[in-house]
Amino acid sequence: MIGYTTIGSKDLDKAVSFYNELLELVGGKILLEMDRIKFYGTDAGGAMLAVCTPHDNNLQSAGNGQQVAIPGGSIEGAQALYNKAIELGATCAGEPGQRFDFFYGSYVYDLDGNKLCFFHMT
Repeated sequence: MIGYTTIGSKDLDKAVSFYNELLELVGGKILLEMDRIKFYGTDAGGAMLAVCTPHDNNLQSAGNGQQVAIPGGSIEGAQALYNKAIELGATCAGEPGQRFDFFYGSYVYDLDGNKLCFFHMT
């Protein structure tokens, strides 16, 4: 259902470094790139996460209530994504833990303030 989600960055080089290392944990890599946007995914036909500088050349701002959720594949995988994000400079927005009977998750803000969730459906 989702083709891709785009989040903005104030510093694309820093964002690319962050997401290259983070998404490597779940097999993600840059599948398509242009000078102001990079599309991450696991295969060309699947959903992607795009990181870009805004098209209108105005400053990036994180959306209130906006969040990108990245599956970890397991509780350990979700925990590893959280740990890597924090190691790379993300800020905790909710430590890892069981949220509901069926949902394990954690939350961070990336280097530009975009909110990410790392989760596993249990």
